[in-house]
Amino acid sequence: MSKIAVCGVSGRMGQRLAHLTLEAEDLELVGGTEHAGHASIGADIGQVIGAPQLGIEVVDSLRSSAADADVVIAFTTPEATLKDAAICAEMGVPMVVGTTGFTEDQLRDFKASVSALPCVFASNFSTAMNVLFKLVQDAASILGDDYDVEILEMHHHFKVDAPSGSAITLGEKAAAGLGREFKDVVKNGREGLVGQREKMEIGMHALRAGDIAGVHKVFYGAPGEYIELGHTATSRDAFALGALRAARFVAGAEARLYSMGDVLGIE
Repeated sequence: MSKIAVCGVSGRMGQRLAHLTLEAEDLELVGGTEHAGHASIGADIGQVIGAPQLGIEVVDSLRSSAADADVVIAFTTPEATLKDAAICAEMGVPMVVGTTGFTEDQLRDFKASVSALPCVFASNFSTAMNVLFKLVQDAASILGDDYDVEILEMHHHFKVDAPSGSAITLGEKAAAGLGREFKDVVKNGREGLVGQREKMEIGMHALRAGDIAGVHKVFYGAPGEYIELGHTATSRDAFALGALRAARFVAGAEARLYSMGDVLGIE
């Protein structure tokens, strides 16, 4: 039985992680956090997530929750995750992290914090999406430079970062398959007289509307044809269930940074 603490437990993703942990026979929910000043601090987690009373209060510091946990799961903000990673490193508690939107400096600091921990870090925890990551790289390698690459991602209007972490990973996988450096060839959107499309660029486009859980599409186009690879999430459960799968994996893993591909055995 692995004991789980959820950071940001009152958020949309945090609530699904908590619910699905409660439903799992081999997992136990032992704690949940929110940022200081949040309205749910001190409330019972069950009340916050719409479940029966659990006798566990939402707290504003991970330290007390982590003391009882085998794994901490964080899908929050870069700033909050950096603080939580430092606490987990100090206490030696494994992590599963799905936070996106890190700057280069924040990402470097995060990886340094968790370097002595077993930690699964991924832009997307959906099993099918991680299969797509592999397919995108393989397709790019096969199709080569004769095919233009364009990426489209769609999310709910609450999402604060763009493009999504998953879209960036798709771009990185396509670039790897083509032998390119993604940061040197990515083109985020187009406006005005941008001129003819450059042969090596990888286009990136973000849509925000309603409550879309997540849609990602990669197009490879050449004269006379195009191929489309994509993934559609119909609910956040796809990501939450993958995160719990990662929690089971990391609870008994050696200390290092893992990808979801490692969890699934496809890397």
